[in-house]
Amino acid sequence: MFQILLIANRGEIARRINRTAQAMGIQTVAVYSTADAMALHVQECNEAICLGEPEAAQSYLNIEKVIAAAQQTGAQAIHPGYGFLSENAAFAQACADAQITFIGPGVEAIRTMGSKSEAKACVQPAGVPLIPGYFGADQSLNTLQAEAERIGFPLMIKAVAGGGGKGIRIVNSAGELQAALESCQREAKNAFGDATVMLEKQIIKPRHVEVQVFADTHGNVVHLFERDCSAQRRHQKVIEEAPAFGLTERQREAFGRTAVQVAKAVNYVGAGTVEFLLDARGEFYFMEMNTRLQVEHPVTEMITGFDLVQWQIEIAAGLPLPATQETIHIDGHAFEARLYAENPDQGFLPAIGTVELWEAPEVIEFRTGTHAGRTAGIRLDSSMRSGLAVSPYYDPMVGKLITWAPTRAAALQKLADALAQLRCVGVKNNLAWLRSLCLHPEFAAGGYDTGLIDRMKMNPETSIDIQTQAALAGLARWALHNQATSKNITDPLATLDGFYSSAPPLREDRWHERERSFATHSHVQVQGHTAIIQCREFALSCQLDPVNATQKLPRLTGQVCNGPHAGSAFDLIWHGDQLSLHVGAEQCSLQWQNPAHIRVDQGHDANGVAAPMPGKVFAVFVNVGDTVKKGQPLIGLEAMKMEHTLNSPCDGVVQAIPHPVGDQVTEGTELIHFSEDSKAA
Repeated sequence: MFQILLIANRGEIARRINRTAQAMGIQTVAVYSTADAMALHVQECNEAICLGEPEAAQSYLNIEKVIAAAQQTGAQAIHPGYGFLSENAAFAQACADAQITFIGPGVEAIRTMGSKSEAKACVQPAGVPLIPGYFGADQSLNTLQAEAERIGFPLMIKAVAGGGGKGIRIVNSAGELQAALESCQREAKNAFGDATVMLEKQIIKPRHVEVQVFADTHGNVVHLFERDCSAQRRHQKVIEEAPAFGLTERQREAFGRTAVQVAKAVNYVGAGTVEFLLDARGEFYFMEMNTRLQVEHPVTEMITGFDLVQWQIEIAAGLPLPATQETIHIDGHAFEARLYAENPDQGFLPAIGTVELWEAPEVIEFRTGTHAGRTAGIRLDSSMRSGLAVSPYYDPMVGKLITWAPTRAAALQKLADALAQLRCVGVKNNLAWLRSLCLHPEFAAGGYDTGLIDRMKMNPETSIDIQTQAALAGLARWALHNQATSKNITDPLATLDGFYSSAPPLREDRWHERERSFATHSHVQVQGHTAIIQCREFALSCQLDPVNATQKLPRLTGQVCNGPHAGSAFDLIWHGDQLSLHVGAEQCSLQWQNPAHIRVDQGHDANGVAAPMPGKVFAVFVNVGDTVKKGQPLIGLEAMKMEHTLNSPCDGVVQAIPHPVGDQVTEGTELIHFSEDSKAA
């Protein structure tokens, strides 16, 4: 067995690998960029080596630096996690050349399965069902157009070296093909260093079902059943579950048998995932094989009781598989929700900034093994703590919440409840959106397809009644004001009692919640730890909890005493002018309109379009002088490994385009300026 293991990754997967390795008695080495100097994986590993600047190409993707770090620390093996170098054949070869064990499959398997087109050609002789398409080497526009006409529309363009939802475009007609090709090829080149694409017939309303396989160096190959990954937005998975809902035993056996055939076709060793599309008739088609550990591997661990990272390490050390196919069974049901720093209200655009408050429910972190974590049934794999930053340089996923229960319904309810207990304040996130997805009837029913989220076009709607919402917002505003004026800044309640005895009976505050604006008119009285919030037409009473003096953010917790939410706990957390309001399992985010920050032109249309995040301008779709319509594409911005198209917020005339293609811009930089006198209302 290895004595020292280098983990060539970051974030939650680096922490996850470290937990298992240290439990096996293996010393671990972390690598990091300067942006991750304070990251948890750096603190938790036995040793840490800085690779360089924040850009991945200068740090996590720099093969020479990673190999040098392993040699410097005496590491006998490298675990690549997922992403970065995990499916890089050149890196696997570099490990072999340096006589360092690469914890993953052989170089040839990575090369073959790393190309979606080569993978299909490899497995076709084994009788694996394939989606009709074009997988050839000729990438000329004429050839791709001719093949697209042969296949028929709608079809999908896919980067052959793709993964993680990047390098994928749906084309509904011939007129869309060229622009989609150029965009897909550009994104593929930037993300994977390879612009080669393939074409596939689009399967209508498919389910995305994948099978976990393992193979050792002794010729043994097994599968650990399937996962359903159909809940996707922008071709990226957000909630996964295992086992897949509604499969017959015959289908399950066919999936497993076919996945094992795929692994055998390339003499596979280690952990791999074979991905399929399942159509409405029950027929399935091979898509690709990911030659690494998957983000969603915890749901398989929860239903089988095995530690898949331990399996990877043992197989790399030459040990046989620890179980046979006959001894691997499904126990219960598991879900995983991916927690992202992103804004669901703006097309899931990634968000950056410091997470001022990160609180989790009673969970067991990174626990695996037989029945591990099942007492609570809740597991959290995360890279986050209060005070850590979400960087613009890497994927915005900050964690994964995993739940297990004997039945699917119980596991899903547990996930919804756990999401309601999580707190992530300071950065836009998808927690409320994920919970609303869990509760959506079509998702809860199971058997949904990959288009579910696009069809729903949902935003989380708070079920906090308007009166309770307004009263608690008023209470939060009073407490915040009192904290700012109180000498005892750790206890905003210390001088609330009687503080406003001479104030007007009602105070007005203005708020925004997404596209809704409203005002609260309230007056607060506190006797002991009972608060009475008097509004225009109603009063609400609350029991307030003692203030935690160590709390860095202004915060009030307690219980609503009357009204529709009587008996529900509430949690009010301020971050700047943003108020996170939680009542029972419901939550919403309110923006207080600070009078000091209100501009004269507020309420009118913006004069232009600004960058929602740092990035690079990759395309400009309009010219100075153009008349544009609301919703028309204006600028293409590349950020966090993805391309984002910024659309016009209004009708108008383009007066200036300050930043051409190739410019790096910071968040808030104006990219399009409209002519003031020609802009439509």
